[in-house]
Amino acid sequence: MNIQIYGKSKCFDTKKAQRYFKERGIKFQEIDLLRFGMSRGELASVKRAVGGIKALIDPKSKDYDRSYVGYLASEENIEDKLMEYPSLFRTPIVRNGKQATVGYCPEIWASWE
Repeated sequence: MNIQIYGKSKCFDTKKAQRYFKERGIKFQEIDLLRFGMSRGELASVKRAVGGIKALIDPKSKDYDRSYVGYLASEENIEDKLMEYPSLFRTPIVRNGKQATVGYCPEIWASWE
């Protein structure tokens, strides 16, 4: 397994995801979305795995209203906003190769083991 956890340092669900993998002795790579963001290639891979760009957006984000992402129709424009405002991502985003989840999903992670 090659687990990557994209999250925010103050996100409670990100901390729960990290604890889930630590408790099971599964090594993972931790990536701070606010500091490092996500490349377009990684975004495309995650988007395919979770069923579209809308699943990645956090409507409770402080930048949701400021970015006007809720009013954008084109996926390309939404991707541009996610690159500009990484705080718009719903976290944690957990990747295992071509598989990915958004949010705290231990029932899916258990099937990866």
